Amino acid sequence: MLAILNQGQVEPALKRIAEATQALLRDTIAIDDDAWHAPSLLPGWTRAHVATHIARNADALRVVISATMAGDPTPLYPSENAKFSEIERGAERDGLELHVDLDTSAGELARLCDRVPDWRLPVHLPGGEFPLSVATLIRLQEITLHHLDLDCGYRWEDIEAVPAHWLLQWIALLMRDDPTLPAVDVTSDAGETFGIGAGEPRVTVSGPDAALWAWLAGRTSGEGVTGAEGLVFPLAG
Repeated sequence: MLAILNQGQVEPALKRIAEATQALLRDTIAIDDDAWHAPSLLPGWTRAHVATHIARNADALRVVISATMAGDPTPLYPSENAKFSEIERGAERDGLELHVDLDTSAGELARLCDRVPDWRLPVHLPGGEFPLSVATLIRLQEITLHHLDLDCGYRWEDIEAVPAHWLLQWIALLMRDDPTLPAVDVTSDAGETFGIGAGEPRVTVSGPDAALWAWLAGRTSGEGVTGAEGLVFPLAG
């Protein structure tokens, strides 16, 4: 998938983003106000915090894509303080406002994506310089990760094989040069192999793409993964 994105071909990723968004909206429409303001699976955040974060990510990516198209690259988020202040304010809203925000922000991003003339333009993102097309993987990961965090019935087992493989490739790329991570050699059931972390001894882990991705993203303690006992990764996203 990364090779296809490098060529500016984003249609398969945009299709999966649309499907992930619809799955998210189907689940969030059933959350009542009390549940929205109950804890999510992210420490210190309610479900309303998580939903606001998903919506603001769509806005941030829209700004980045627009700026890149105009030849004026901009960071994904202006500052961490501004990012979290906006999330705190947004988390005070009721369920209907949150759901509408999720829907509206996702729709505005999708419409902009349909107008991008060249997805091969370079963009500076956390992790380095990439073609603009990787914004689609960032969005797919954001939706999928935080759908899990909402704790509304969605599980890593629900992630289909194709997007799970893309997500595993993406998180491997982001983690490969981080020497602070546990030294792990990963082999997925779909044939993806890569190493992360530094030092010895190295541990070999294996499992389905979705299970490996969720574990590496800090969303599980290794369910579905062989060889992960005692290894915990920090929360990604």
